[in-house]
Amino acid sequence: MPSLSFTNKRTNLYIFLSAIFLTNALVAEIIGVKIFSVETMLGTKPAQIHLFGDFILDFNLTAGAVIWPFVFITSDIINEYFGKSGVRRISFLTAGFVGYSFLIIYAVTNLPPAQFWLDVNAKDAAGNSINIDNAFQMIFRQGLGIIIGSLTAFLVGQILDVYVFHSLRRITGSQKIWLRATGSTLVSQLVDSFVVLGIAFYVFGNWSLTQVLAVGIINYIYKATSAIVLTPLLYVAHYFIDRYLGKEHAEELANESAMSSFM
Repeated sequence: MPSLSFTNKRTNLYIFLSAIFLTNALVAEIIGVKIFSVETMLGTKPAQIHLFGDFILDFNLTAGAVIWPFVFITSDIINEYFGKSGVRRISFLTAGFVGYSFLIIYAVTNLPPAQFWLDVNAKDAAGNSINIDNAFQMIFRQGLGIIIGSLTAFLVGQILDVYVFHSLRRITGSQKIWLRATGSTLVSQLVDSFVVLGIAFYVFGNWSLTQVLAVGIINYIYKATSAIVLTPLLYVAHYFIDRYLGKEHAEELANESAMSSFM
């Protein structure tokens, strides 16, 4: 039987990884309303990519995309050591907390603003008149379609990621962590990138199918590139987990995870 120390460490590891996963996912959802220009950030000219006829696209991404890659990495680490059940548990919990957060945000944006708050914040730093309550609502409140699309894409992506990850593990065994981690992310995020846009902006919005495909391609290029570039972080994480649990216990946990996922 495993020692009490190892049992506690295993539990603490899962709590720690789950906290990172949940926090990054929740923050990404909240800050996702801002769209930023990659070209402007890098000081380059707009890409002006012609896709599907006359549709011209630049590299404009949601701010949430900045930290989503860390959600992918954390998911793969949880997958490696705690299997399908570990990922599914935190995925559904995260979706529930995100939904709860949006309900709270919707409720507080409907609270009547205090007059002194409006007066104190009536002008910006340049002296321009602003409505701080309206700005608060515009920043924090997202449309129903975006919320439904985001949560659906998140859960579908996570379920697909788990399936592909362990399908590759059957082939690679305990070797080639990079292949199953990056491979599962590339497949799951291909679906995620188009599901969220399709539901949020095609089903509930007024985007054309061409626009959904074009923006989805740009989003996927970013996610795929990030998954590849950040692959070394997986090995860094495995190094520290091996040190924390002990290499023998870490391998035992990973093997147990693999066996339970194959059943």
